[in-house]
Parts: sequence; structure tokens; C-alpha cells
Amino acid sequence: MLRRRFLHAATLAAIPLAPRAAAGQFTGRIRKSLKWGMVTGAKGQPLETAFPRLRECGFEGVEPSLSHVTDEAAWIAASRASGLVIDGTVGARTEALADGIELTRRLGGDSMLVVARYDQKTSLVRNWERCRDQLREAAPLAERARIRLLVENVWATFLVSPFDLARFIDEIGSPWVQVHFDVGNLMRWGVAEHWAEVLGPRILKLDVKEYDLGRAMREGMQKGFDAPLGEGSINWPAVRAELGRIGFSGWAAAEVKGGDWTYLADVARRMDRVLDL
Repeated sequence: MLRRRFLHAATLAAIPLAPRAAAGQFTGRIRKSLKWGMVTGAKGQPLETAFPRLRECGFEGVEPSLSHVTDEAAWIAASRASGLVIDGTVGARTEALADGIELTRRLGGDSMLVVARYDQKTSLVRNWERCRDQLREAAPLAERARIRLLVENVWATFLVSPFDLARFIDEIGSPWVQVHFDVGNLMRWGVAEHWAEVLGPRILKLDVKEYDLGRAMREGMQKGFDAPLGEGSINWPAVRAELGRIGFSGWAAAEVKGGDWTYLADVARRMDRVLDL
């Protein structure tokens, strides 16, 4: 099975990343965002300068971590002036979500990414119940603010199967708590298109990154993320097929290493290719 994935990765690497001349499967259905932490070219620049540059690179939105927003008014003003949408924020754990929900609302976002952590010193069952109940408690507040709480699949050794994550979301029982689907993170445990198949319409936003299983086996698990987008082990056509089956539309955020403006423009073009935009 691994040999087949490596052969598939080699095939993807050979595909040119030239801009598309015609509309793709998800043109007009997926909008490109990125994590603010990637924007190393903005260091020392005011937001009103950086935001238009991101639009020139090909992005329509940006997702800051809550800790990035130290001057709320400046973020709102730069977004309004440039047209770069703050589509959501990156929160933290399932505890004490009220402040993050309210900040996200004021910024104009519609979602906050949430991580369900795993305290390995406690019972797995109690950990599940604690995270589930905290999100249940926060769901009415999220609904009033019109902010989706989106649980991301991360390397916390918790919710490591799509069936686990689907059941977790379903037990919370609120349409305001769904999934922020990280296409690259899950490659440690499974196959991206299979996760998409199981999670289905629970997926409301995407994190887009690559993962190379061969490099991870040779150099260490974290090194798998070093592959450029579209040149790793993810079967992007198969992922698109599953997203197409559920009628996915919405935001997809790049979450790869940071770089300058030229690099970010290349990331945007690679997103066009793997997402067929």
C-alpha cells in the first residue's frame, strides 16, 4: 500500500503547476484563505499594507490566531479597506470559548477553529466527555453569535479516526459545532479521501497542506509536511471527488510554512491546482 502511495506521489510531482486556462471543478465554490502566521513578508509592515499584498498573491481571506489580534480596530479597518476577508480565527482548546467567539464575530469571521486536546494523564473516556460537554455548553453562545465552532483533526493522538471524529461531532448534536478538515494532518493515521468520505457534510472548512509519507519514514514524521503542495502523498483528485459528492463550498486555508510574497503567490497557485479552482 505504501508503495502505491509513493508511486502516486511521484506522479503528482511530475504534474506542471501552470495556471489553469478554464474554470475548474471548484471554481467559484472554494475561496482561498491562509493562516496569518505564514505571512512572514508582513513583518514590520502595517496591516493596511500587508492585506492588499495578500490579495495580489491570490488570497481572498486570512485566518489569524486569537493571539495575533492585538489591535482589533486595525484588523477590522485593514480588512474593510482591502476587501481581504477575515473569514475565521484559530482558537485554542475547548475550554473558555466565549471571548474567542465574540472576537471572531467583531472581526467579521464566521468560524473559530477549536482543538479538542487529550490529557493523557486522565481517562480517555473522561477526556472525551469533557471536550464534548464543553463544546455542547458553548454551542448556544456560538449560535447566538452566528459563529461556527470547527473542530480540527490534529496530532493530539485524540480523534485519530474519521469515525471517532464523526461520532464526537454527532454526540455534541449542534449544527454550530462541525469540522475544520485538515487534509494533511490525517495522513499520519489514514487516507485523506477516506476521511472526507466518512466526515461528509460535517466538513465546513478546509486546511490545505501536503504530506509526504516517504520523507516522513526516512526523516521523521514532522518532515512529511515539508513537501510542496501537490508534490506529496495526498491523492488530491480523490479528495476533490469526495468533496464534490457532499457539495462542499466555502473557505480553504493554506497552512504551510511561511515565506515572502513571491512564495505565498506560489502557494496560492498550487492551491488552484490541487483544489481545481
